[in-house]
Amino acid sequence: MDEFEPKRATADDAMRVRSLSRRAYAKWAELIGREPLPMTADYTSAVRNHLIDLWEDGGQLIALVEMIDRADHLLIENIAVDPARQGRGCGGVLLAHAERVAQNLGHSEVRLFTNAAFASNIGFYAKRGYAETKREVLVRGHVAVHMAKRLPVRL
Repeated sequence: MDEFEPKRATADDAMRVRSLSRRAYAKWAELIGREPLPMTADYTSAVRNHLIDLWEDGGQLIALVEMIDRADHLLIENIAVDPARQGRGCGGVLLAHAERVAQNLGHSEVRLFTNAAFASNIGFYAKRGYAETKREVLVRGHVAVHMAKRLPVRL
């Protein structure tokens, strides 16, 4: 696997971002009885309005992180890793990258949310310093777990 050298997504990448997100989240659809939100997102709009950094290996898109620069924090909207690469550390690399992006933008906090049914995701984020801040019903019958991490201030 190549080292992570982020490439910012452009309009030309929207279909690849959508395809990878659909593959990455497909395993959760049966568990929650619907397609997770990243499977149905408008990636044409997302590549225009969000920061989406791509990870390619040999010209193939293997992972991505989608971030939204908010007034007082960076929101991680989506981390998607190709199913063949899951469990190999890509997610942790992308999470650390998002934290650096947040600091470079002058933020001292990163926020994200995941479905309460995705216990492994909650554990993944908790092991990396993210703490639950609230739970909220986003889609009828489905609870989002909001998490945040404070970052050291860069001088």
